[in-house]
Amino acid sequence: MWALGAKPSSDLAVVDVGSNSVRLVLYRQEGRALWPVFNEKVLAGLGREVAKTGKLSPEGVVQAMAALRRFKAVLDGALPDRIHAVATAAVREASDGGAFVTRVKKETGLKVKVLSGEEEARLSALGVVAGQPDASGIVADLGGSSLELIRLKDGKPGPGVTLPLGPFALGAGGDFDSVAVRRIAEKRLAKVKLPTSKILYVVGGAWRNLAMLHMRMTDYPFRIVHQYELSAAEAREAAHLIAHQSRASLERIGGMSRKRAETLPYAALVLEALIERLGVERIVLSAYGLREGVLFDDMGPALRDLDPLIEGCSALGGRLGAAERIGPALQAWLEPLWAALPLVFDEDRGRVLLEAGCRLADIGARLHPDHRPDLAFEQVLRSPAAGQTHPERAFLAAAVYSRHTAQGAIPEADALARVLSPERLARARVFGLAMRLGCDLSGRSPELLAASTLEVTDAEVVLSAKRGQADLLLGEQTARRLSALGTALERETRMQAV
Repeated sequence: MWALGAKPSSDLAVVDVGSNSVRLVLYRQEGRALWPVFNEKVLAGLGREVAKTGKLSPEGVVQAMAALRRFKAVLDGALPDRIHAVATAAVREASDGGAFVTRVKKETGLKVKVLSGEEEARLSALGVVAGQPDASGIVADLGGSSLELIRLKDGKPGPGVTLPLGPFALGAGGDFDSVAVRRIAEKRLAKVKLPTSKILYVVGGAWRNLAMLHMRMTDYPFRIVHQYELSAAEAREAAHLIAHQSRASLERIGGMSRKRAETLPYAALVLEALIERLGVERIVLSAYGLREGVLFDDMGPALRDLDPLIEGCSALGGRLGAAERIGPALQAWLEPLWAALPLVFDEDRGRVLLEAGCRLADIGARLHPDHRPDLAFEQVLRSPAAGQTHPERAFLAAAVYSRHTAQGAIPEADALARVLSPERLARARVFGLAMRLGCDLSGRSPELLAASTLEVTDAEVVLSAKRGQADLLLGEQTARRLSALGTALERETRMQAV
């Protein structure tokens, strides 16, 4: 772990010249945490004609160059510490791709690196790892022209392959024939040897749109794509529905652009074919992909080994004015309580959630006291911190809410019930009330907190203070905080000097 106050931070930029979109993302890197602070894209369709003519789309080149000149102006104002510019399948495969890269350098000064298919697959997999370090399965990154597939095992990428299965390589722009497209997709997948995998991590704008549509279809309460999960049956149902909608019907969906509606049915059919070919049981969406992989690859090993959720919560707390030292102290203070209670997450994830939650314990410090619980809840539930499933996200939000109030009515209760079991929700309340007790008992002082201990037995909750610090236990507020925790744990409470 980095020493407090010593985490490296910098401003980074990635220019991604894809087959369908050209995008600029500005990031703030704080230790292991990556925060996108600016994101702009243009659906230029550079690869629209590569399969037919072997060259980049002339109209796409005009749009891409305009976007890149605009991005260069933004970069000249933002002055990031480092700029990464990469190009993928369309520029790689087009006969005039080299001339395009030369023109970009001449007109904008940007040095674009053209990635090989293997490099693109590896960086996409590293992007998934950046957002979910324990990922194991197959990563599928669908761009406008190509599909990259690579196996991940315990967060380590293996060999990758690239296949001409992007919408443009399947004929997007012409008449859509679902039967013919599906047949082509199956034939191209059959040409390579692919391992089976129960989990498929999917990356790419088209599949993100498919996930958003599934959220609408199921009235899912959290519009957060990262680590959104579908069963194979759910994904196939959504894909089948999309593949058989007319383009006009797709365009009428709120937030769906005309260009995205054109390519989405192709992406749906490729997903269907992949699920069957790989024997997939579960699909996990990753909002992290090639761009985040480029940045992750550039990090030193000490940073890469850190947990993104813990680092993200630490950075979020610091941004919201949290006292930096109280989080680690609170974690140490709560470890006996955590160990004494039955597991509601597996042991490894439980330790991560304890550490991450304690980094969030003080995020309400600079929020209006009348609205602090609700504002802190909202910040945590919808934060961009990576490395958390949706149930874990809901768990931390519920805990932070209870950290700031003893009221039992947690916001968005029906939404939380969609992803949290009653046992996990009850534990989140206990966690929050215990953090509330620790912070208020000590006045958020690590030294004073260390002068006390919290113990849980089968019958009672015991708050102890060193004899020389026994005055910590005085006061109605301390008694109320301990009583609330005891009620949540269904145990008697007791205070003592030792």
